[in-house]
Amino acid sequence: MSAPLPGFAHLIRLTDDTGLFEHARYAVPRRNHGYCTDDVARGLVVASREPVPGPQVRRLVECYLAFLTHAQDRSGAFRNRLSFDRRWTDQPGVGDWWGRALWGLGTAASRGTASWVRQQAMAAFALGAVRRSPHPRAMAFAGLGAVEVLRTDPGNVEAATLLKDAAAAVGGPAEDPGWPWPQPYLSYANAALAEVVIAAGHHTGDRTLLTAGLRMLTWLDDVQTSDGPLSVVPAAGWRQHGPRPRYDQQPIEVAALADACATAAAVTGDQRWIDRVERAVAWFNGSNDTGTLMWDLATGGGYDGLTRYGPNLNQGAESTIALISTMQHTRAEP
Repeated sequence: MSAPLPGFAHLIRLTDDTGLFEHARYAVPRRNHGYCTDDVARGLVVASREPVPGPQVRRLVECYLAFLTHAQDRSGAFRNRLSFDRRWTDQPGVGDWWGRALWGLGTAASRGTASWVRQQAMAAFALGAVRRSPHPRAMAFAGLGAVEVLRTDPGNVEAATLLKDAAAAVGGPAEDPGWPWPQPYLSYANAALAEVVIAAGHHTGDRTLLTAGLRMLTWLDDVQTSDGPLSVVPAAGWRQHGPRPRYDQQPIEVAALADACATAAAVTGDQRWIDRVERAVAWFNGSNDTGTLMWDLATGGGYDGLTRYGPNLNQGAESTIALISTMQHTRAEP
């Protein structure tokens, strides 16, 4: 695959010595909005994925790891929101940010280029992996962190148990062939749910579970590409039997789909899944509902959403990380 690669320039711009600023006005960080564990964890995932990181990307890994260990309490839960004056504004919990923190920590524990990073990330992952969340998406994100740990430590009992529990929390396809999804609605990061079921089926050798995850992902990809280019479920979501809105599409949906399709390709060896990853890459490069580039060539930042009038030109952390994450699939696995 080939595509322009935005690199980490804008993520570096959004990062100070504390963490990653959540929002930006165009390309300028909005310090008044502070930091959140959600985005720092996402940042740790993509920075840790770099097979040969330069000094600036290694600094991102160290910064994000320090933030997450500071956000974690002794029970393994995490705080999510830190104001610019370095005051936590919430209590520790096991919402999405807990799941994403474990995803980031698991990735750093598996792929970190420094042994001390891998060790510290693994210690924090192990502490958080004993917890469970009532929210399926939080469990899915945590399960993806477990997948990363199992890449290098296949016998890790805590990670294997977490992955199994994550797949159970997501559930299997519904019986309705027109809506084979575990829930009666699609909201955000939808493909992550199918991905964790696929990964769990592959890891355990459970063909039924693997087939269920692939069925979910196939349907999700089909309904988002039936009219031509990739057109992901927008921020408002889509409920079964209800009208499907087209805008505002979020880059996180595209990145989640690219990740899930890459996992399906690795598990099945089916080239068609690689083709679907390429469609996600193409979405950022203009093959979308408005035919517009979804990232800023000058800054390397990802635009915050696709509206009926074109891109939202703000370049926050979530959208920039989604861009980087998707483009990382244009390179060979390390």
